[in-house]
Amino acid sequence: MNVLIVESPSKAKSINKYLGNTYKVLASVGHVRDLTAKNDAIDTENNFQMKWETSDRGKKVIKDIANAAQNSENLYLATDPDREGEAIAWHVEELLREMPKLANLNIHRITFNEITKNAVLEALKEPRKVNENLVNAYLARRALDFLVGFNLSPVLWRKLPGSKSAGRVQSVALKIITEREFEIEKFNPEEYWSLKAIFNKGQEKEFESRLIKFKDEKIEKLTIKTESEASNFLEKIQNSTYKVKEIQKKEIKRNPYAAFTTSGMQIEASRKLGFSANQTMRTAQKLYEGTEINGEPTGLITYMRTDSVTMSKDAIREVRSFVLEKLGNEYIPAEPRIYKSKAKNAQEAHECIRPTNIKLSPEELKKYLNSDEYKLYEIIWQRAVSSQMASAIIDQVLVDITNEQDIIVFRSNGSSIKFPGMLAVYQETKEEDKKEDEDDKSSLLPPLVQGDLLNLIKAEKNQHFTLPPPRYTEASLVKKLEELGIGRPSTYASIIKVLQDRNYVLLDKKRFNPHDRGRVVSVFLENYFNKYVEYDFTAGLENQLDEISNGKLNWKEVIQKFWKTFKQLCDETIGKSNREIIDVLDNALGSHFFPPKGEDKDRECPNCKNGRIGLKVGKFGGFIGCSNYPECKYTVQFNQITDAKNGTLTSPKEIGIYPETGEMITIRKGPYGLYMQVGEGTDEKKPKRVSIPKNFEPNEIGLNTAIQLLALPRKLGFHPENNLTVSAGIGMYGPYILHNKKYKALEKTDNILDIDLERAVEL
Repeated sequence: MNVLIVESPSKAKSINKYLGNTYKVLASVGHVRDLTAKNDAIDTENNFQMKWETSDRGKKVIKDIANAAQNSENLYLATDPDREGEAIAWHVEELLREMPKLANLNIHRITFNEITKNAVLEALKEPRKVNENLVNAYLARRALDFLVGFNLSPVLWRKLPGSKSAGRVQSVALKIITEREFEIEKFNPEEYWSLKAIFNKGQEKEFESRLIKFKDEKIEKLTIKTESEASNFLEKIQNSTYKVKEIQKKEIKRNPYAAFTTSGMQIEASRKLGFSANQTMRTAQKLYEGTEINGEPTGLITYMRTDSVTMSKDAIREVRSFVLEKLGNEYIPAEPRIYKSKAKNAQEAHECIRPTNIKLSPEELKKYLNSDEYKLYEIIWQRAVSSQMASAIIDQVLVDITNEQDIIVFRSNGSSIKFPGMLAVYQETKEEDKKEDEDDKSSLLPPLVQGDLLNLIKAEKNQHFTLPPPRYTEASLVKKLEELGIGRPSTYASIIKVLQDRNYVLLDKKRFNPHDRGRVVSVFLENYFNKYVEYDFTAGLENQLDEISNGKLNWKEVIQKFWKTFKQLCDETIGKSNREIIDVLDNALGSHFFPPKGEDKDRECPNCKNGRIGLKVGKFGGFIGCSNYPECKYTVQFNQITDAKNGTLTSPKEIGIYPETGEMITIRKGPYGLYMQVGEGTDEKKPKRVSIPKNFEPNEIGLNTAIQLLALPRKLGFHPENNLTVSAGIGMYGPYILHNKKYKALEKTDNILDIDLERAVEL
């Protein structure tokens, strides 16, 4: 009898069926021990010796393994094929080696990338020892995270009461989110106008075109800055006749993407399926562990924690054969496609995420999977198959249209698929943060030839404002972390979860918004622990961990170098006065908490009128208070809008200066809910106001959004059936669409600022 150890009970059950009665398969159920949760768990004065503590569950697991192995000749440690799996194997072996009764037991390490009978049997033919270098990399990471957490967190608790703990990698992720928020707040929207025309040829289908040139001036995105300029252009456009000036045709190849890495899977599952990173990893784990198909346990995908885009030669051969059989020879390239990872620190020795059997299509597996499993398996399967397919060929057409004097030039883009290639199987979702540029918009155009006379059906001017950089989604945050080389594929989901659990960030409408508590912590770290939240420093540590795993660096030397300067900085910061720290934070966060009012009234206390409001720290955390305390007892918690969903507002929330009048925009609460107001108005003139739609969170409204809401109603275009104007606005009963004197309320999922003509017509 041999004993084999895996991590999960479901995996143990499957493998037990593969190996039969000659093996007893047991599960460690993750880690069996961890660092003791005390300050002295790592002895920094004694060569970083670590004190481990076996959990009660771990003790039972080790006892069960020892009992099973007592009369066995061989024990195989088959935990996951990554650093964490290697560490679990090492912990189990260390504990078993302490038992005299197991002195003669042969302990082997094996790994397999998929849970299939063939993969397990092949792995048993290639046993090895636990990889000391991988274990050292694990120990180094564990030591770094412990030393940061147990030494930095007390600094936060003493200097920023009410703060939670701080982590080595999570703090850098928090910095990414808060830096983006500062960018958004500092952003000044710029007004610009575009001009479009609708043409047709005879009775042919109408098509849209955009103005690209007037006289000798190229019309760029920000060329036309005011409505009066746009109106002048429009008048000239409407008084001209047009013809086709030039037609350009070209073929564009669209190449397939590589099969998924962990981060790629998380990003695409977020964009296409709306999955969180945690949800994706849970679902992928189930697919990896597999299900019973026709009575046989079957792992459905390869190991899901990987940063490699490499696909095994056998898998490539299977995919190419499958495509050849199902779609034909023209759908496979002459040579197999070989991909190289673009991510920092990628471990190409691992394999990409792919189906274990490409012939098991999503439709065939649908009856065995729940909804999430089916959706995720489908995109994994599609991505893997398409990665070895021929490129798609797109016919692109550019049509330039000019007036008789060749002064006004419009352009229309058209495209059609000449050969679908990989698009027959898979099309990647566009990034949420990259809205389609005007130049990239294309549609099917009617047959046109140079010199054709065209009818101008409509011409219109449209107002726009430049947009600030968007808040991060889970997908874009994972992508950013990967680009910076921060964290590992296995850590992205936990990084995001920790930030939310600590209430440092809020994930609202699938975008990260830093809580004020998170902002304060991030600014504190950037001012007092700047080196340790720098992107390059954190990525550099990841590189060093990789060097340790390759046997090129000594892990204790890396920790020693880190610890010496980090400990010194912790001691220095503890010694600083709270007043000094608050002054630094007040200076850094002033523009966020106290938007400029003008007229020398910045930070004027609204209660006593002669005090100055600023950041304070009490025993329960941060708040805003008056300099005349205790005579003036004005205080406000960090979040001025305490319950956005219930519309509870502690005071008018200042957003910023309205560029048209120089007055302050504020959010207020009225008898019918929350609204925005410009300035205070006079007896002769009421202030400009607009209701805030219920699907807008007031604490998320920045200056750019405020200006767009105040610019409503806005024209969306002309209805295709009757050419009457379609517009969007906000009325007494909320957001609406107006067409032909008829109003239609927007649905809850529609955004008044994003809705376009196509959606409006659909409503």
